[in-house]
Amino acid sequence: MKALKFSSFKKIFQLYTYIHPYRWKFLLGLLFLVLSSGANLIFPKLLGDLVDASQLSDFSSAINKTGLLLVIILILQSLFSFFRIVLFVQVTEYSLAALRKAAFSHLIYLPISFYNERRVGELSSRLSNDIVVLQETMTTTLAEFLRQLLIIVGGVALLAYTSWKLTLFMLAILPPIVLITMYFGRYIRSLSKKVQDEIAGGQTILEETLQGIYNVKVFVNEWFEEKRYAKEIDHACDTAIKTGIWRGAFASFIILGLFGAMVAVLWKGTTLIAQGELATGQLFSFVIYSGFIGGSIGGMADIYTRIQKAIGATEELLKIFEYQKETDAFSQAEKIQLPAAVRGSIQIQNLTFSYPSRKDIQVLKGIDLNIHSGEKVALVGSSGGGKSTLIALLCKLYENYEGEIALDGINYRNLSPQQVRSHIAVVPQEVLLFGGTIRENIAYGKPNATEEEIIEAAKSAYAWDFISKFPEKLDTIVGERGVQLSGGQRQRIAIARAIIKNPSILILDEATSSLDSESEYYIQLALEKIMENRTSIIIAHRLSTIKKVDKIAVIDSGKIVELGKHDDLLIKNDSLYKKWFQLQNF
Repeated sequence: MKALKFSSFKKIFQLYTYIHPYRWKFLLGLLFLVLSSGANLIFPKLLGDLVDASQLSDFSSAINKTGLLLVIILILQSLFSFFRIVLFVQVTEYSLAALRKAAFSHLIYLPISFYNERRVGELSSRLSNDIVVLQETMTTTLAEFLRQLLIIVGGVALLAYTSWKLTLFMLAILPPIVLITMYFGRYIRSLSKKVQDEIAGGQTILEETLQGIYNVKVFVNEWFEEKRYAKEIDHACDTAIKTGIWRGAFASFIILGLFGAMVAVLWKGTTLIAQGELATGQLFSFVIYSGFIGGSIGGMADIYTRIQKAIGATEELLKIFEYQKETDAFSQAEKIQLPAAVRGSIQIQNLTFSYPSRKDIQVLKGIDLNIHSGEKVALVGSSGGGKSTLIALLCKLYENYEGEIALDGINYRNLSPQQVRSHIAVVPQEVLLFGGTIRENIAYGKPNATEEEIIEAAKSAYAWDFISKFPEKLDTIVGERGVQLSGGQRQRIAIARAIIKNPSILILDEATSSLDSESEYYIQLALEKIMENRTSIIIAHRLSTIKKVDKIAVIDSGKIVELGKHDDLLIKNDSLYKKWFQLQNF
């Protein structure tokens, strides 16, 4: 069994930050836990007294008195358990709600480099599965651990008080048997898990074979798949038979060990009764206490495993908080505020950049580019040349660049990411819509937008025509990632989202690619309208769409190799832009 390290406990104690506001409820819950466990320990003692009462001369009065005490203890124990559970649940739910909100808040402010190295499923698991483990631990496992501990300690103390001779006899027999049973059970569970894993392996082969049945047949590999599947099933069969043998041995040991121990304790107790050293009722209580203690010791293994699991979940969850948020790095920089009216001029000088995960590869190599306010600039080049990376830096998604970027003459390094991005809108090539309504998706660019502003933005994006034909109009559900809408409709919703933000800088990532002619026509009209009187940067793959821009920057292998207007670049005989243009219009 893996030992718990002190550092692991230090990690889980960090959760106290979230429990602290509800500490009095937590302490009150612990008090009810102690009272409930105490009542539980008193119960066997009173049952023994009830047995002894039958031997008294005035047995009727003694039995009634003890019976009344038992009823009172039962009522008190039920009340203590009720309040303990309610208080622990309240503390847990409030604390974990605060933890969930803190973790989500921290996640969404982490830099994009963090997400480049992690899967969304992994992060989602941290806020769902790990929280569920902690929820179970704080509401059930922790209370169960303390309760079992109190029963073991209190039970042994009461056993010693009842008969120290019988207690020593019991401690010499019962705990070793319980411990052997505990480890026996763990081994059988590991074998059962192995069987499930091997069956799952066979299931994987089955799914892969049937999904790829075309390849199986054209490569004439039926025999290979048959052999591969049979091997996994045979392994699972052998392990299951082995598990069955151990289960049989385990059942035999339970009968021989635990029931044998009980027989031994009863034999010794009866001997002490015969010697006048123990009363019948005391032996009755003793046996019940022994059962309590044995059950508690046996249950500790499962509780210990659950605590280990909770500590592991806590460590993984709290690792998220070890990463610095974007806003933390700019606590001082936020004092430098952009003016209310940002012109949108951008100055780039000797910009060099490598991704954090690939520091040895320079994606941008000494980029120099000046974009004047209201200017329309196109970025063209082959895939992997650095266009999207340059856009990512302009959106301040990365900080580890060399050189300078300035917005209206203010150095990017002196501005927080939120300041910069609040003046930028992006219309991507692959539009991602949220699974709500059209209204919510358009208003995402301006959450406090009025109905009139949303409709006006939709009209400007040439989207109102198809929106108004839907029965629910703006309240139409777009579906997950916008699957209920066509590609052209999603693109126009994205343009409306950008329009309602009214940005100083507009970035278009080939917003008309992969669309039919009619959709492209309307989207081109919408883009021309939104680009009026604002700085626009266009990533273009189809060069025919950028003939009218003010400036074209040709990026190749991380460098700007050509810069000029469409007509000027076509004049040059050795122009890379001319070569690409001719290939597309061949």
